[in-house]
Amino acid sequence: MGLLELKDVEAGYGRIQILHKVSITVQVQEVVCVIGPNGAGKSTTFKVVMGFINRMGGQILFDGHSVLGSRPDQILSLGLGYVPQGRIVFNQMTVRENLEMGGFVERDRHKLRSSMDYVFNFFPRLAERQKQLGGTLSGGEQQMLAMGRALMTRPRMLMLDEPSLGLSPRFMDEVFEKIVALAKDGMTIMLVEQNAARALEISHRGYVLELGRNRFEGSGQDLLGNREVRSMYLGG
Repeated sequence: MGLLELKDVEAGYGRIQILHKVSITVQVQEVVCVIGPNGAGKSTTFKVVMGFINRMGGQILFDGHSVLGSRPDQILSLGLGYVPQGRIVFNQMTVRENLEMGGFVERDRHKLRSSMDYVFNFFPRLAERQKQLGGTLSGGEQQMLAMGRALMTRPRMLMLDEPSLGLSPRFMDEVFEKIVALAKDGMTIMLVEQNAARALEISHRGYVLELGRNRFEGSGQDLLGNREVRSMYLGG
């Protein structure tokens, strides 16, 4: 049994179905990536796990317990962190205030201070800019802030939706280095990533979605070496 399990999940928006019996398993301390073309249902998969959209069928289990019908804040409290696509930060709040918002489900002030120290140690640049408004940070710094905010709950698992989207090569490298560092620290990670080859390189396993359905799955290295995967999704 995995830490996170999706079993034949169907989901969509209104009457429009996007996911068709998608199944994904993430084991404890694994890095698992989900890749595929635009419109494949990758981000929709994350949104249905977090309770942002309604499930039409199938099961979603976290640590063996169903999360169906749970609100996003309840799912966060279970230990599942989420970094949405688009570097969403509170522009008119300082870095510190953004991080405090990430810990809103935690009532223990000592734990909040400990989480803040952890994030500042992990992202020293955020510590240097803790009084700076989120909207004045560079794109790469905003992505680090979004990741740091998700880490404020000290989750058991982190879901990252397109963490390198729109970043310069330097910041892209830094974001991937941070993901690898989190994994080495024992964090379980699932990521959707436009840079499919880079994501597979750092992942234990990967899933390829196409038109809302499972198309391929296997180890990161096996998918990198799969001729069909390379031709269709990795640019040759």
